[in-house]
Amino acid sequence: MSTPHYDGEALIPRPPLTTAALRAAVAQIAPAYLGQFVDHLDQATEQAARQSTVAPLQGFLAQWGEFVAIHRHPARAARMQELERQVSEATDRETLKAVMADIRELTDAARRDAAGE
Repeated sequence: MSTPHYDGEALIPRPPLTTAALRAAVAQIAPAYLGQFVDHLDQATEQAARQSTVAPLQGFLAQWGEFVAIHRHPARAARMQELERQVSEATDRETLKAVMADIRELTDAARRDAAGE
């Protein structure tokens, strides 16, 4: 299954922050990550049951909502991939600090997008 590509546009509409909607989104825009999604969901569910709290599930939804917000926009996904490459190749603290600031900016925007802000 190939992922469609539309320059400047979202590949899919923003899904609600539910496990079913995020699973469908990941399957459509980043199917290679579906196994990680399911594994993380299983871990969050088990942790929530052990701790008698929904916090692990809320964290799961936030993390995958952010992932989808990045990957539903090809330009954002490409930018994140480039920033990750720059982190892996950084040889000095100042470069790393600048790249990490760019990553924070991108993930903050994705978090706002996922929340519909």
